[in-house]
Amino acid sequence: MKVYRSITRVDIILSGFDENKKMPLPSLRNFSALPDFPGPRRLLLDCSALLDHQVGGGVCGCCGALRPRYKRLVDNIFPEDPEDGLVKANMEKLTFYALSAPEKLDRIGAYLSERLSRDVARHRYGYVCIAMEALDQLLMACHCQSINLFVESFLTMVRKLLEADKPNLQILGTNSFVKFANIEEDTASYHRSYDFFVSRFSEMCHSSFEDPDIRTKIRMAGIRGLQGVVRKTVNDELQANIWDPQHMDKIVPSLLFNLQQEEGIERSPSPETEKEKESPVELTERCFRELLGRAVYGNIKNAVKPVLMHLDNHSLWEGKTFAVRCFKIIMYSIQSQHSHLVIQQLLGHLDANSKNSARVRAGIVEVISEAAVIEASGSIGPTVLEVFNTLLKQLRLSVDYELTGSYDSFANMGTKVIKVHEERQLQESVIKTIGSFANTLPTYQRSEVMLFIIGKIPVPGMYPALGSANTGVEGSRMIQIMLLKSLLQVTAGFQSNNILTALPTSFLDPLLSFTLMEDAEIRLLVLDILISIIDRHDNRHKFSPVRIISDISILKLKVDKCSRQDNLFMKKHSHRLYRHIYLACKEDSSVQRHFESLHTLLGLICVELANEEVVVDLIRLALALQDLALTDDTLPVYSRCAIHALSAAYLNLISQLTTVPTFCQHVHEVIESRKKLVPFLLPEDVLVESPKIPEKLEKVEGEMLFAQAKIAEMLGGSGYNTERLATAYIPQITDEDRLSKRKSIGDTVSLQLEMESRNSPEKEQRSTAEQITFETLKQAIDSVNVEELERERRRQVVERFQTAPFEEIAAHCGARSSLLQSKLNQIFEITIRPPPSPSGSVGNGHGRSRSVPVYEMKFPDLCVY
Repeated sequence: MKVYRSITRVDIILSGFDENKKMPLPSLRNFSALPDFPGPRRLLLDCSALLDHQVGGGVCGCCGALRPRYKRLVDNIFPEDPEDGLVKANMEKLTFYALSAPEKLDRIGAYLSERLSRDVARHRYGYVCIAMEALDQLLMACHCQSINLFVESFLTMVRKLLEADKPNLQILGTNSFVKFANIEEDTASYHRSYDFFVSRFSEMCHSSFEDPDIRTKIRMAGIRGLQGVVRKTVNDELQANIWDPQHMDKIVPSLLFNLQQEEGIERSPSPETEKEKESPVELTERCFRELLGRAVYGNIKNAVKPVLMHLDNHSLWEGKTFAVRCFKIIMYSIQSQHSHLVIQQLLGHLDANSKNSARVRAGIVEVISEAAVIEASGSIGPTVLEVFNTLLKQLRLSVDYELTGSYDSFANMGTKVIKVHEERQLQESVIKTIGSFANTLPTYQRSEVMLFIIGKIPVPGMYPALGSANTGVEGSRMIQIMLLKSLLQVTAGFQSNNILTALPTSFLDPLLSFTLMEDAEIRLLVLDILISIIDRHDNRHKFSPVRIISDISILKLKVDKCSRQDNLFMKKHSHRLYRHIYLACKEDSSVQRHFESLHTLLGLICVELANEEVVVDLIRLALALQDLALTDDTLPVYSRCAIHALSAAYLNLISQLTTVPTFCQHVHEVIESRKKLVPFLLPEDVLVESPKIPEKLEKVEGEMLFAQAKIAEMLGGSGYNTERLATAYIPQITDEDRLSKRKSIGDTVSLQLEMESRNSPEKEQRSTAEQITFETLKQAIDSVNVEELERERRRQVVERFQTAPFEEIAAHCGARSSLLQSKLNQIFEITIRPPPSPSGSVGNGHGRSRSVPVYEMKFPDLCVY
């Protein structure tokens, strides 16, 4: 009884030990002077202090009463049979002791770690589970300042379990670590490291255990472990940065590996498993979203780069599905203000893979398309033009690869085989991506994109950069077509309340220059672009197919009153539109779709932009087209019949829109006459897939033609401008039109030289000295021979520029520049006058002083800056 009391008093005194220094406090060392502690009791206290730091051996070690209290409390939580589980009553005592004496918490952890290591080595896994359960409960209950040392012991035990070969021990250690990760510690840790756990959990995510159920459990444990590491470290500034590449290169590929194993992992079909456990794919996606959601501005790049590398290494771009899914998760998980960083990385990755296969590039483009649409709903910033610039660059490269057959423009044969159909698919994918991204942009940004793309198209009459020099004329044509298709995608669904800002001069001029190109596909694309921009009420489909409608109310056209901006636009640009429509009808290569597009464009102008003055001009234009079909014998029979049909259909439409009964009656009479006598002049017989036209068009006159005088008289009585109606529309052919009607840059250069040579003084002298004779008049009338001679001369000029040495071409251009300089000097000599003298007189005496040019005058230094 006396010994028990002495030990109890010793324990009470030892509870005041200094936790950090592992030794009794100085105030308690001299306790022998106290009356309650005689000499023999001091010896007992020293033995107890010794046993407090060392494992007891011999007789003293076997005596449980001599062991420290925390060890006895720890020992008491373990039952004799491990199947009985943790002794809950004793566990409550241990928890209460740890809360009452927090300085003993690290010793409790060290002792539990020691027991667990011994049990693992002896394969006593029941006691291992009990020890981990006790550690988990202590972690959840204790949040004191000294918990850091206890955590070190805990992490040591978790590491010990993760290093074991038994899957159950690995899962047990992971579960304990996840519980620990959810604990918010009161104090920060300065020396804790999680590098081992990142590597080990990543390795568990790639487990290849034979049993599929166990393999699934191990992989899910690894995913939860990575999730715990992220939660524990991402917000701790004192920890090693989890966003470093060395960690992200392990975490992200491990998650992506499990994300793509949806079909490969077999799960037990039991209903309990389905209810209680989620699949690895679902858990991975949740963990991946949580990781990306915690990323800030400076960490986005490190998180996305491993995704790109994983898709590259496993050839996952070609499938598109998984890559699109990954970046949808990324775009929806990160903060919206950082989404443009992901787009920039994708664009940079596309540039880096410019010489990769077309299927890989198409996969990246598809991902950019999906990601850009998601990004457009949030913050876009300066990424808009960068997206379009990169995509247009890929279009040019794809055209070069298709035509040259090589990824290297300096080599005849590439190391990789280029498949033309794959390049075509890539081009379609790029154009589709441009359209899908543009559809998400606001109106003002779409207008900027339209200007940006039109600036990239090689415009006739200029010297734009056309990409690779090996593609030649065909490459220039294909680039023009691809960029116009891209522009058409951007304008699809474009609706602007102000047509004056939607079609500025900087956009309309280069666009209209393509309506006179010899390439029929280019002309058709330009017409479709104009239709898309002008159609603001979705009326375009109501004008197709072209036919004579007795009552246009069945079309249900949406007509709004013309606004002030629309009136200003028509006053400024209407003459250009009319002229290009007229000249487009004169093209020999026009087919059914061209005339249908022209009819739709005329109808939309009448519905969207027409006022009284515009209606008069449109009627004059329709009558001018009728005269063109009557007088121009150089046009094919189909084109002449199609122009007649176009004029009839359009006058039928506009007569009903003007609601002038006499005008409508006249149009109806002419149409009925044509149905009886010349049905091939109506759209039902001409503008169809199998047109019914004669081999030779006879002279059309009388009742089968629309009479301009009658129409002017009818409309004049309704208040329309009679003078304008009585004046026939005659388009003016400008130098712009002649320069536009080219199909290659070589032809453009030859025409530029032609225009310069016509303006040269030698040409002027020859023209003034030339007399007008019968032969010259005959040549002027014979336009066919003149065109043949012009084509031959242009061919020779083009051939000279293509085959002549560079020195000869440079000398020719130098001579022209010197001639220009001499003319400028003559102009300067004539226009420059001598500077006025201070007296006000220009000169004195009989002679006049020579004038001094401004560029030869000497000025004081103070006057020069």
